[in-house]
Amino acid sequence: MSQTADLHRYPTYPALEKQVVLITGASSGIGAACAQAFAQSGCRLILTARRVDRLAALAQTLRHEGAAHVHVMALDVRDAASVAQILPSLPEPLRAIDIVVNNAGLGRGRDKLYEGDPAEWDEMIDTNVKGVLRISRAVLPQMVARDHGHIIHIGSIASRVAYVGGTVYCATKAAVRMINECLKHDLLGTRVRVSTIDPGMVETEFSVVRFRGDAQRAKAVYEGMTPMRAADVAESVLFCASRPAHVNISEVVMLASDQASPTAVNRRTSA
Repeated sequence: MSQTADLHRYPTYPALEKQVVLITGASSGIGAACAQAFAQSGCRLILTARRVDRLAALAQTLRHEGAAHVHVMALDVRDAASVAQILPSLPEPLRAIDIVVNNAGLGRGRDKLYEGDPAEWDEMIDTNVKGVLRISRAVLPQMVARDHGHIIHIGSIASRVAYVGGTVYCATKAAVRMINECLKHDLLGTRVRVSTIDPGMVETEFSVVRFRGDAQRAKAVYEGMTPMRAADVAESVLFCASRPAHVNISEVVMLASDQASPTAVNRRTSA
């Protein structure tokens, strides 16, 4: 799993066995780690991403890790028509989705607003906001009809604290946080739960994507400090999903011990 998720042993929850879990952006990072976590509890997985070749490689490992079933789908959450066809295109036993991990998302650049590229704004808004809305719109009707389900959003500390060059990314993650809040009201009276996990610095491909492949600039983001791992976030997702039906973990905020905010980071200089 060298390009997908580090091998990690997660707590297992028998109550999750055979539940159907849809994860977006599952080809790497937090999404792949979540797939591994749910696999070890014997879940049936629907993995979506644009890089379907990575999903296929990940699926082989997840079957060995304990997944009851793994179904992979090429999907760009910006494509409204494709998202709308998720349920009809699934094999019948997988259409009753129990858990959704709305993970697909990205940041682009660190420019001030007045110097930013509107094309990058569109990419972030279409992925981070519209993608989340589309996935939830596609899946929630059957959850409400069954009076059962759980939507888990992967947000960000950027939804809560502003920083220079983060205007659009912070706005998109703040939107996810508010979508999470509003859904709790929309779903009140049903047994469908909604949670958001808002992590700080996690060392994944996020910074490489943000800086469009500039590996040196991405590496500098984590220099001198110890960031969280994708597995740390996946454990929180698994914890939220595994609570008894009468418990909803509404929000989880996670920071590396070396981080107090997006801009307050303790960096140790080497001796």
